[in-house]
Amino acid sequence: MPESDHPRSPRMLTVDEVRAAITGGQVDTVVVAFTDMQGRLQGKFLHAAYFLDHALVDGIEGCNYLLAVDTEMNTVEGYEISSWESGYGDMEFVLDLDTIRWVPWLERTVMVQCDLATTDGEPVPMSPRSMLRAQVDKAAASGWKAVAGTELEFVVYRDSYEEAWTKGYRDLTPGNQYNVDYSVMGSGRVEPLLRRIRGDMYTAGMVVESAKGECNFGQHEIGFLFDDVVTTADNHSVYKTGAKMIAADLGQSVTFMAKPNDREGNSCHIHLSLRGQDGSTIFWDEESGERTALYDSFIAGVLATMREFTLFYAPNINSYKRFAQGSFAPTAVAWGMDNRSCSVRLVGEGASARLENRLPGGDANPYLALAAMMAGGLYGIEQELELEPMMVGSAYDSDAPHVPHTLHEARDLFRDSKIARAVFGDAVVEHYVHFADVEIEAFDAAVTDWELRRGFERL
Repeated sequence: MPESDHPRSPRMLTVDEVRAAITGGQVDTVVVAFTDMQGRLQGKFLHAAYFLDHALVDGIEGCNYLLAVDTEMNTVEGYEISSWESGYGDMEFVLDLDTIRWVPWLERTVMVQCDLATTDGEPVPMSPRSMLRAQVDKAAASGWKAVAGTELEFVVYRDSYEEAWTKGYRDLTPGNQYNVDYSVMGSGRVEPLLRRIRGDMYTAGMVVESAKGECNFGQHEIGFLFDDVVTTADNHSVYKTGAKMIAADLGQSVTFMAKPNDREGNSCHIHLSLRGQDGSTIFWDEESGERTALYDSFIAGVLATMREFTLFYAPNINSYKRFAQGSFAPTAVAWGMDNRSCSVRLVGEGASARLENRLPGGDANPYLALAAMMAGGLYGIEQELELEPMMVGSAYDSDAPHVPHTLHEARDLFRDSKIARAVFGDAVVEHYVHFADVEIEAFDAAVTDWELRRGFERL
């Protein structure tokens, strides 16, 4: 854990700056956090003096069951990495000292994100951050780096999280009660929350672009500038947790779930491009003014693996409710130029040339989704895949292959994918297949409101 003298942005902190802030009383708590399978920040709140005197020197550990639980944090059987038989041992939280940032929504607090390693010091292969790093290393071996930006939507409710729980998440009051897509009036009505999120995320080291209204009632999006893929995933995870905590502090709630109601779902559009390690453009030929063959093969690889990798783009039962005809969420595996009906939309020219993956929802784990995109794209380059003709017109009305309809279908495609096993490894595939099995079994055992309404009296 060497001290870093090169933080990612001017507002990120070096160890020396944190040490001075702790000594001077500006910081009394250090959050050590990683992102779990479900895309949530997990970790510990350390007393600042302990962080300086012990965690920085000796490290910190946590139970390996944190990569082997369901959404409710129940320990479940069937994971190779963690079980009663193995004693639910520890794993090491490897501090990434380039990630130290202020946490302005918590008093006198900073955060450092981490990788996960076994107690022998080996990276945990099914850790989402490790999986993304593996693809970053693979690209680097060819002289490339990936940059990405995530566009994440959420729905604002005037109810607190406690009130929403008590109401069974029914009959909540949205922040806006009509479609406020691009509406200055609509955003202004919830601006106290949006402004607080924008300001706090800037203080936390992110480059904030803008906020805008969306189509669902109370739905909004806050955009951030692109960065290298690991930084983008780190920021994404901090942003989701921070936005929820800020909303809670204001007596409100926000949700990033893919389909919170019958209206438009929450998307997570991912913009990604490869560049040379020196920042040079490799997706675009300036002389011809056209895409390079490498770019076309990358796109072809993302498309060729999209159905098999959908588990990493749409990881929950609810994710698949979002894929509906004419919903601005894709249903077809197809690409097009600035065509929002396609799962892959190409935008930009020159240095800004990039592909937008419109498949992920707001519930996607950013590390897994980015790892899947990179793995698919790099596979396309390795195999020199040819790009199929672009979609002209509405992809909703085409005969292009359909994205999986259910988590069960996505699970089977991932399990049987030779490409997934080749690029991620059998252990990772089996781990995330079991993750899907746990969710499917839990849902299949649940009695839903839909069943009660249809059957309580009439059946």
